[in-house]
Amino acid sequence: MSDSTARTALPEPPEADIPGIPQVVDQVALARLYGEPLFAMPQDLYIPPDALEVFLEAFEGPLDLLLYLIRKQNFNILDIPMAAVTRQYLVYVDEIRTRNLELAAEYLLMAAMLIEIKSRMLLPPRRTAEGDEAEDPRAELVRRLLEYEQMKAAAFRLNNIPQLGRDVLKAQVYIEQSLQPRFPDVNVVDLQEAWRDILRRARLVQHHKITREELSVREHMSMVLRKLQGRKFVEFEQLFEPTRGMPVLIVTFIALLELAKEALVEVTQAEAYAPIYVRLAYQPA
Repeated sequence: MSDSTARTALPEPPEADIPGIPQVVDQVALARLYGEPLFAMPQDLYIPPDALEVFLEAFEGPLDLLLYLIRKQNFNILDIPMAAVTRQYLVYVDEIRTRNLELAAEYLLMAAMLIEIKSRMLLPPRRTAEGDEAEDPRAELVRRLLEYEQMKAAAFRLNNIPQLGRDVLKAQVYIEQSLQPRFPDVNVVDLQEAWRDILRRARLVQHHKITREELSVREHMSMVLRKLQGRKFVEFEQLFEPTRGMPVLIVTFIALLELAKEALVEVTQAEAYAPIYVRLAYQPA
């Protein structure tokens, strides 16, 4: 038997003898790293210092923290136990001083004030020049706390009022309205047909007179305006007088076109193929 055959016939070692594979029986992996099971926490695992930081309850300032401690312990704000409040206050200051030195500055100032008040309370009270007892060292602090509590309550009530842009939105509805009804514009073809009808009627009643008549477009414009005066609508055909002949009809039609061009009259109709009406485009005073 050759060496290669002997090597293939040998049994493979068990997985427990292979280096790098842990010998685990009935154990659940803690995690998987790159697809491989992880049964124990690595000893060289680096955890950033701020990864497991516990964020304390945020306060708006020293007075807010002090008021919170007093209300939490149900202390009488007019008779503050300075020792207990100062002790709890300093515990919180020690927590924030290690994390934010700039934020802790004003808290340290309040802590110094609390310690000063406590020290003044340990001394025997001094009488004033008038013989009255000195003011309670806590009086100024109590006044500031009461004023701050009132302002905080007022701000809370104002914040609960619905605000435009935050709680409610202004409804805006655009409704297109016109003061007067807008009639559809007259088609040029309809105007031509109406004019042809006027000409056909004029041919039926025309007279053969050899006369020369001076016709003025401005004068007929005034005549058309007088016919429309005081009337809401005038039918297109009523503005013409076929009995006066073709020249007068032409001048009257030109006068009507000039009035429409100068926006002094409006030529309208209710719908297609409906009668054409003329009216004044303005209301005289």
